[in-house]
Amino acid sequence: MRILIIGGSVFVGRAITEEALRRGHEVTTFNRGRSGVDLPGVEAIRGDREVAEDLDRLVEGREWDAVIDVIGRVPRLVDESVRRLNGHAGVYTFISSISAISDFPEKPCDENSPIYECAPDAGPDDGDYGTLKAGCERAAEAFEGDTLIIQPGLILGPYEDVGRLPWWLDRISRGGRVLAPGDPDRAMQVIDVRDLATFVLDRTEAGKTDRFLVSGVPGNTTYGDWLAECRAATGSDAEFVWVDDRFLLDREVAPWTEFPLWTPGDPEFAGVWLASSAKALAAGLTCRPVAETVRDTWAWLREVPPAERSFKWHGIDPEKEARILAEWE
Repeated sequence: MRILIIGGSVFVGRAITEEALRRGHEVTTFNRGRSGVDLPGVEAIRGDREVAEDLDRLVEGREWDAVIDVIGRVPRLVDESVRRLNGHAGVYTFISSISAISDFPEKPCDENSPIYECAPDAGPDDGDYGTLKAGCERAAEAFEGDTLIIQPGLILGPYEDVGRLPWWLDRISRGGRVLAPGDPDRAMQVIDVRDLATFVLDRTEAGKTDRFLVSGVPGNTTYGDWLAECRAATGSDAEFVWVDDRFLLDREVAPWTEFPLWTPGDPEFAGVWLASSAKALAAGLTCRPVAETVRDTWAWLREVPPAERSFKWHGIDPEKEARILAEWE
């Protein structure tokens, strides 16, 4: 197949590009060339999807069997891309997010769950991340061909640019007493970026309008097992000190960010790890063991100098961690 990937050089886009090349597809990537390195074997076209002239130049004289839009976050920009790509491709695959579902994370959800109200021509200031992703889905559905919507859940794996698993690996590798938040038996549900990429390519090749929530196998790890895998992978002597949810909330620890993937057992997070991937699993989604994801991510992270490790908005300040540990003890 001839495949255009909008993005294609960072984390999810990189994994999809790698998988497409491995299958022997002809891959064109369209991005600004600022966030990542082009993979060998792609036709790299530089441009900004916010610039109409760049989109016109992209499509001029070109056709693809499929487009995979990895980076769409503003409905208006996705709408403009769709308009220009109409007639130039047969399938438009849009990588959305479970965050587009209005019931998430309070309730269990699936492909039939409602998404946020957001117009397909909304601008960047017309909502938060999940709301805008919902608008992007509506913009993508206007494509004059088959439209495939993928709503991933929590994605981990090598080259993660968000910094959730990398932060934990980095912190645990330093050893010592490590504050472990909440309940170690709390079941989680994560998916390896490479398994997501495989599924995206499988369904894109099938070329059918559809929608899939892709959140991995329910209960494929627990918070305690996940951190234990981090300790095993790094060979650390870390000693976990489990601190209960309310103690952390009372000290203004932010769920999800200060301790990545930690959510307290409050009603507003009741469905965070209960999304259904049943439809995707029935359609061929396969998921590797979480231990493999952790090991491979550590193998990649070890090659990144500590000074260059970026965890964006994730991770608690070391002094705050130490203070809470002392208060807990």
